[in-house]
Amino acid sequence: MLDIRSLFKHHEFYLAVLIVLLMTGLNVGTTDFMTLGNIFDMTVSSAILGIMACGLFVVLIAGGIDISFPATAAIAQYVMASYILANGGNFTLAFIIAAAVGSLLGILNAVLVYRLKVPAIIITIAMLNVYFGLLIYISNGEWLYGFPEWFMEGTELLSFTGNDGYDYGLNLPIMALLITIIFTSLLMNKTRIGRQIYAMGGNSDAAGRIGINLFALHLFVYGYMGALAGIAAVVQTQITQSVAPNSLMGFELTVLAAVVLGGASMTGGKGTLLGVILGVALLAILKNGLTLLNVPSYWHTVVTGLIILLSISITALNEKRQAQQEA
Repeated sequence: MLDIRSLFKHHEFYLAVLIVLLMTGLNVGTTDFMTLGNIFDMTVSSAILGIMACGLFVVLIAGGIDISFPATAAIAQYVMASYILANGGNFTLAFIIAAAVGSLLGILNAVLVYRLKVPAIIITIAMLNVYFGLLIYISNGEWLYGFPEWFMEGTELLSFTGNDGYDYGLNLPIMALLITIIFTSLLMNKTRIGRQIYAMGGNSDAAGRIGINLFALHLFVYGYMGALAGIAAVVQTQITQSVAPNSLMGFELTVLAAVVLGGASMTGGKGTLLGVILGVALLAILKNGLTLLNVPSYWHTVVTGLIILLSISITALNEKRQAQQEA
């Protein structure tokens, strides 16, 4: 039997309540929020955020952090797009190329973090600038466009025509998001690697003493972040039909806000994928609502920063309270 009182102990419960309240308020305050078209567009536009959030979630649980993934995605995007424009191909090949490039860059981050013993946030901020700088230099800041027809049209399952006359269904961004969520959930909850990632994030010294290969796990989690950054890059390219070298610059704060808002601890070892998904949903709804209410775009950045500050503060207070209760 479900214990109602236990719900109040979970961070995810309060997120769900906040989402319901926010949706109710926007439904009353606007005429377009609860329309099928708006919900569909909001889901598609937040797919990139959701995919990257899954990757950052894994890194945070492991006790690390990666700020460089927007640049990783940008490089993977440019390499993939250049190949497709020159040689053609299909979506499978596009995802493989982007994920492979992203993984290699993520693994490089892991090697630097583990071998240099420098805080991951410093290493990855440095690599963010290195990656972006190299990309701008090599590409001369040029945009890529003119993709093949198959790439621009995308793919869609279970399509139908709504009352508004527009077609809806499981398109490429939504399918990529769903597959990423399912795979990440299975990885973190049903596999030995997932348990080891939680163990390393909880206490890396203890994890090393019981035989967990910490270096291999570093390679995996940062490589996984890089791979998902590459996948998100393909999705963004298909949505925008173009590649701009600096299009993802600054996106790291939005992704970090979603993951921390979802309850993932900045110190590692604590957090759930459900919380991250709810965090992504809350940010997507909030951004969409601000747009519908004609709030200037610069306030979106202010709200994102406040959400990060508030989320970290609440998480820190909860961890302090739990520590006092266990003492």
